[in-house]
Amino acid sequence: MLRTARRRRAKDGGVWYPRWFWPSFAAPGAVWLLVLFAVPFYVVLSVAFGTVDPIFRNPVPVWNPIQWYPGTFRDVLGQIFGTNAFLGPPFLRTFLYVAMASAICLLIAYPVAYYVARYAGRRRGMLLVLLIAPFWISYMMRMLAWVNLLGNDGLVNRSLTSLHLVGHPVAWLSGRPITVVLGLVYGYIPYMILPLFAGLDRIDTNLLEAARDLGANRARTFARVTLPLSKQAILAGMVIVALPMFGDYFTNDLLSGSPKTSMIGNLIDDSVGTPGQGTNAAVLVLILTVILIIPMLYYVSSTGRATRERSG
Repeated sequence: MLRTARRRRAKDGGVWYPRWFWPSFAAPGAVWLLVLFAVPFYVVLSVAFGTVDPIFRNPVPVWNPIQWYPGTFRDVLGQIFGTNAFLGPPFLRTFLYVAMASAICLLIAYPVAYYVARYAGRRRGMLLVLLIAPFWISYMMRMLAWVNLLGNDGLVNRSLTSLHLVGHPVAWLSGRPITVVLGLVYGYIPYMILPLFAGLDRIDTNLLEAARDLGANRARTFARVTLPLSKQAILAGMVIVALPMFGDYFTNDLLSGSPKTSMIGNLIDDSVGTPGQGTNAAVLVLILTVILIIPMLYYVSSTGRATRERSG
């Protein structure tokens, strides 16, 4: 009876669709995630709780969860948090580098995005193209360019010595943390600018004019109106740049190559390439996944709360 009544109302007001019609549009995306995320993730779990071939030292996944061996997981946790925690410093270093690089990205990207959203005018399209242009060049090529710039005979050292700011070339590529941090900033800052621009561009200018009409100056209008309304864009940009930074290993390999600046991604890369360490690499991947889930959950909950506040 209820379905008949719905069909009758739909016939009077428009086309009637069954309940499964609109959710079915999500089926391709769900299948895509299942094939390209859930299945590989289960493979990583099977490797992390699996064994190692005694002859060739290759990881042997165990597909049955009942037969999973947790010893490797406990050993890696002990190497991170235990008394012999030689893997602890790279984890702490990763958090420090990511925090510094994300903060620098925000400080640089926010004024750029604010200018493009508010004052670019007819040049907005051209500026957006210039901001997206780094995506057209591979990350490896951009980092290799910095290797040439920061070399002992590179443009940076030649400029510093010609201006007599330093007496001899600086060894920028010999394990300096600042080089790795600035490399992360250079590589990921476009991911910060674009979400900030999208958030700032959606702010209703009538709210800014209302604040000015009520007596607020430019600084107060920015602090009390623009900045709070761009909170979700800031959060989105921080999540977008921080998540790939946690797993980055290529920047450190090219701009430092020193164990003194190694990060979690370098630990995983070294474990993958070392015979007998495949299970350790899988465990590190799982630990990194747990670390990355925390900011993702916070972003989802914060976005949902902001949406409910706006609709309420």
